[in-house]
Amino acid sequence: MPVETENKQKFVQGINKKSESTSINKKIVYDTKNLNLWYGENQALKEINLQIAENEVTAIIGPSGCGKSTYIKTLNRMVELIPIVRTSGEILYRGKNIFNKSYPVEALRTNVGMVFQKPNPFPKSIYENIAYGPRIHGIRNKKVLDEIVEKSLRGAAIWDEVKDRLKENAYGMSGGQQQRLCIARCLAIEPDVILMDEPTSALDPISTLKVEDLIQELKKNYSIIIVTHNMQQAARISEKTAFFLSGEVIEYTDTSKMFSNPDKKETEDYITGRFG
Repeated sequence: MPVETENKQKFVQGINKKSESTSINKKIVYDTKNLNLWYGENQALKEINLQIAENEVTAIIGPSGCGKSTYIKTLNRMVELIPIVRTSGEILYRGKNIFNKSYPVEALRTNVGMVFQKPNPFPKSIYENIAYGPRIHGIRNKKVLDEIVEKSLRGAAIWDEVKDRLKENAYGMSGGQQQRLCIARCLAIEPDVILMDEPTSALDPISTLKVEDLIQELKKNYSIIIVTHNMQQAARISEKTAFFLSGEVIEYTDTSKMFSNPDKKETEDYITGRFG
């Protein structure tokens, strides 16, 4: 059996089969229209058109340097922290163009939380890591903060592991626990969307599984967009998958179709390991 055929079969076996009509009747949380992005003279994103439905996991795959992370950092305008960046096109979040000068970036980043590749807890206690965001938003009542901390840690499936350690420094946690703490910190400000930039790439297999299980729970209440190099992971946890290559969206479809019967040869070449 050719290697690429065998690899393809392995991917298909790992897919949680989902209905082809997954997104029917679901509201669109993000609508990207003709998005282009440049770092100086270098164009990193080219005519991106994507609609992302609420309460789903959308995976973004592709080789290094294809624009995956740039795209999701554009969804909360974090990419604008780089002075040489310029964009054209539109990104509509809940129907409003986030590039509109009247759109407050602070409100956007409250509604759209982000979890990074490597866990980045603050050098504070576990409790203070979670309470930080609510305090920034003006919450000072200790009882209310206690409730938010517990709810957020429970939401990130880590409460039982840390409930007796809340005063301890977060740096004393394992890598997997730190990443779930960062997810809990994100939940504490009650976002609408959670962006995840390769959230398990620095984790061991057991911690990775815990985060994946958590993502499946979180999608009941949040819309999740995840960048991943791990195609088995994309197959396991997502409803939709977008394949990026050289700054373009080559294919965007139901995950089950992407990994079993892609429309584009470039997609099949990538998922069967011919490149990337």
